[in-house]
Amino acid sequence: MKHNIPTDKLGAQGKSMAHAVDTCVHCGFCLPACPTYNVAREEMDSPRGRIFLMKEVLEGSVEFDDALPYIDRCLGCLACEPACPSGVPYRDLITPFRAIADAKRRRTIGDRLLRAMLLSTLPYPGRLRLSAIIARLGSPFAGLLPNRMRAMLQLLPPTFPPQENLPTRVTPKGNRRARVALLAGCAQQVLAPEINLATIRVLVKNGVEVLIPKQQVCCGALPAHTGAARQACKFAERNLEVFPSDVDAIVTNAAGCGSGMQEYGLWMAGTPHEESARKFASKVRDISLFLAELGLREPGLIDPPIRLAYHDACHLAQGQKVKAEPRSLLQAIEGLQLVEIRDPDMCCGSAGTYNIEQPEIAAELGERKAKAIHATGAQGLVTGNIGCMTQISSHLAKIGHPLPILHTVQILDQATAGHDERGGGKIRKEPTGEDLTSRSNHHQ
Repeated sequence: MKHNIPTDKLGAQGKSMAHAVDTCVHCGFCLPACPTYNVAREEMDSPRGRIFLMKEVLEGSVEFDDALPYIDRCLGCLACEPACPSGVPYRDLITPFRAIADAKRRRTIGDRLLRAMLLSTLPYPGRLRLSAIIARLGSPFAGLLPNRMRAMLQLLPPTFPPQENLPTRVTPKGNRRARVALLAGCAQQVLAPEINLATIRVLVKNGVEVLIPKQQVCCGALPAHTGAARQACKFAERNLEVFPSDVDAIVTNAAGCGSGMQEYGLWMAGTPHEESARKFASKVRDISLFLAELGLREPGLIDPPIRLAYHDACHLAQGQKVKAEPRSLLQAIEGLQLVEIRDPDMCCGSAGTYNIEQPEIAAELGERKAKAIHATGAQGLVTGNIGCMTQISSHLAKIGHPLPILHTVQILDQATAGHDERGGGKIRKEPTGEDLTSRSNHHQ
C-alpha cells in the first residue's frame, strides 16, 4: 500500500510501521480470519481497514479520535498474520501505533479511571488479589455497575486458591538435561497458581533445572498492547536485569506473556537495551514448545480414558506459531483422545483486558467459542493461556455447560503422576488445582 508516512518523526519504530503498511496489498484475505470483522461485518473493523486507517492517521489525513474506535476494537489476536499471503507483520504496526495514540487521544473520565485501575492492579499479583477479593464482595451489586465493570466482576471466580510462594531454584530429577528460567506471570499467580507448580514438576521430572527469579515483574504485554509503552518498557528493562543469561531458555506457560516477551526487541528499538532485548526474546519458549523440543522421558497415561478438546490460544498459535507441539505432547498420552474445535483460529474474546474494555464483542466471541467447545462432546478443555481459561470458563457456564478447563502442562503433570512420585527434585507440593480425570465422569 503506497504511503507518505513521515517515518523520521515516529522514532525507531517508524520504519517497521511503514514496512507493515507498505507490505499490505489490500487483498482482503485477512477479512474472514478476523474475529471483529466476523462480528461487525464492517471494513474498518478488519485488519485491512485498520491498516488503511492507521496509515491515514500517520499521514495526517485522519484524526486520531476518528480512527481509534476501530483500532480499539482490534483484539490483537494476530489471526490476520498467517492468513496474509503478503506476510504483513501486523504486530509491528498495531502495538507502536497504540503507543503513539495513547499520548494524543482524548479519553472520558470513565475510560481514564478504568484504564488506571487495570494498569495499576493486573500487572501486580498482590494488588490484584486484594482488589479481586474486595470486588468479589461487591458482586451482589454488579447489576448496578456500568457494563465494563460488570463484565470484569463476571470474570472473577467465586473463590481464590491459596497464595503460593515459589522457590528460586529447583534441582532436576536424574541427570540434568537443561537449565531454564521461568516467568511466574501476574494474574495467573492469583487465579491459578497450580499451573506454575505443575510446570515445575514436569520440568524437573524431565531433567530440567528451574530458576524462578525472585525480583521478576510483569512481562509487560498487557500495558504494551493497550498503548502504555512506557510502563511496558519499564517492566521489560527490569526483567532484562534479573533474568539470568546463562540458561537454555526462558520458559513461560502463558501464551500472552510469551508473545509479549518475544516483542521486547520491537519495544526497545532505538534504546540502549535493544540488543539485550533481542537476545532475551530469542530465548523465550512456551512450555509446550520447550518440552516438545526436549522430548518427554515418559508421556504418561490418563485412566480412565478421557476425551478432551484443545483450544488454540491466539498468542500461542498466531503470536508464537506454536500449534503442533502441544497437540503432539497431549496425543502421546495413553488414554487421552484429543478432539478439535470448530473454527480453531477464531479468538475466544479474552485478549488481555479486551473482555473488560470491549465487553459486547468479547461476549459474542466467548459465546461462539463456548458453543463450539460444547459441540465437540468433550469431557474437558485444555489450552495454554490463563486469559482464555478464564474467558471460556465464564461463557461455558453462561450457556449451561460448564466443563473442567486445565492448562496443557497440568494434563502432562497428571498423566505422569502415576509413573513416579509426584513432584520430583525438591518440589513436594501436591496439586491444589482441578484434577480433570477425577471429574471427567461428571461431564459425560
